[in-house]
Amino acid sequence: MYGFDHFGMGYGGFGMILVWLLPLALLYVLFRMFSGKHRDAGGHKSALAILEERYARGEIERDDYLKRRADLQA
Repeated sequence: MYGFDHFGMGYGGFGMILVWLLPLALLYVLFRMFSGKHRDAGGHKSALAILEERYARGEIERDDYLKRRADLQA
């Protein structure tokens, strides 16, 4: 009617899908980049890293830490 007939609806609505999909995808990528905990590759901490954290927090004694570390490195 006013020159805006079928605006963005070319190719069976593909244009309108892109109008909404691209900004949403960009927001998703930015959210993933700046949120959450940074972890080792694969999203999991290694057993050795967990052991070192427990020792640093004082949850386990030095002897227990050394024994478990030796077991993990064997």
